[in-house]
Amino acid sequence: MPLWLIGMMGAGKSTLGKIIAERKGWKFIDTDDVVMEATGREITELFATEGEAGFRIRESEAVASVSSHPGAVVATGGGAVLLSENVDTMRRTGLIFWLQAEPATLAARIASESKQTRRPLIFDDDVEHSLRGILDDRQGAYRAAADFAISTDLLSPEEAADLVEALWHD
Repeated sequence: MPLWLIGMMGAGKSTLGKIIAERKGWKFIDTDDVVMEATGREITELFATEGEAGFRIRESEAVASVSSHPGAVVATGGGAVLLSENVDTMRRTGLIFWLQAEPATLAARIASESKQTRRPLIFDDDVEHSLRGILDDRQGAYRAAADFAISTDLLSPEEAADLVEALWHD
């Protein structure tokens, strides 16, 4: 039964997912990596050539393909919850943890990254403003999908992993 991590870019899905997977001896899977391996292209290139709708189809294929993986911690793309079939798959196969963080925290965490590295929805030079808009659009979908919500703003990755593990009974 996979453990699904949802939330905004910069919320800590990959960092936390790797910690939990290592502690449990499970595999860590990032659906963005699955998409890139399947297509041989970067996420930003897929957005540029296929648009967000095309990328979301590929993301759904990735969610479906990893959903039956036994013993996996899966970090989804931030927009995976926008398609109901993804949420249905995640609900059917595991527990869903929404990793929350304030836009200022998210912006600080991704500040060192180039806008060209897998962050195709950040168009504005004001990263925090862009993130606030995306979060406003997605917050209801995250809330509806999640079995548990954890704020990662004031927690170290290890503390957040401890909290996930305390709530999760595999």
